[in-house]
Amino acid sequence: MQFVADRKGAVWEEDSWQDKILEWIYGHFLGRLFIKPFIRPAVSELGGRALDTVFSKVLIAPFICRHSVNMAECEEKEYTSYNDFFKRRLVSGARRIEMDKGSFISPCDSRLTVCKIDRASTFSVKHTWYTAAGLLRDYKIADKYAGGYIWIFRLCVDDYHRYIYVDNGVESQRRRIPGVFHTVNPAAGDRLLVYKENTREYSLLRSENFGTVLQMEVGALLVGKIENRQEGKTVKRGQEKGNFAFGGSTVILMTQAGKVRPDEDILKNSTQGIETKVRLGERIGGFIV
Repeated sequence: MQFVADRKGAVWEEDSWQDKILEWIYGHFLGRLFIKPFIRPAVSELGGRALDTVFSKVLIAPFICRHSVNMAECEEKEYTSYNDFFKRRLVSGARRIEMDKGSFISPCDSRLTVCKIDRASTFSVKHTWYTAAGLLRDYKIADKYAGGYIWIFRLCVDDYHRYIYVDNGVESQRRRIPGVFHTVNPAAGDRLLVYKENTREYSLLRSENFGTVLQMEVGALLVGKIENRQEGKTVKRGQEKGNFAFGGSTVILMTQAGKVRPDEDILKNSTQGIETKVRLGERIGGFIV
């Protein structure tokens, strides 16, 4: 069970049949034993191959109907597989990129939670404590974000699964950390260090307006494949960085102390355990003068 708010202040409870199943699986020893084989990379790879076949096209129409996908926003094309549909592009203008240099923007469509990183570089997500060093496997980089914020963008299967750079800047080389593929549903996050255990990839963006922003992509159950573009170059705000293949996934940003402050509604919701629904390119914070 999870509460979600929109930017206008409306709050609702999300408690689907999928949530109930995952809560049972991750809340019981036998459930966790059952799910163990499915979080392995080999199973995810096999699932990805199946969803790349022409036969998987039969899954597209039921998905559109079940999740009320607005196909008018999507590029018109003949999809060759379910994954081809899942990675669909939006038409130009379907998302507005806020270009004001003082606005910190969302890299994706998602449900957002913001947490303060303390001076010891630790933070709490859904009552589960993490260390920045454990998440990044690098103490030196983790220290850069002590006193800043971590922004957790949880994508559901019906979200648009492409993501962008949040500012102009120069991107570092990326680091990939192999792991498993737990679901990023709160049912798992309440009990496991999913962001520390899952396969993930991150880079640093030396941005024009917000210091050095860390951006990480986290894969998830069953596929959640991370497909990033060319790395180590000058990038522009709103430029596409990559996409996920099938599966609910997560994008994480880390910002340095004194560089960015989240908007008040997002901060308030996060302290109350409420996720805020945001869209790619919209303002979610601003730089600190």
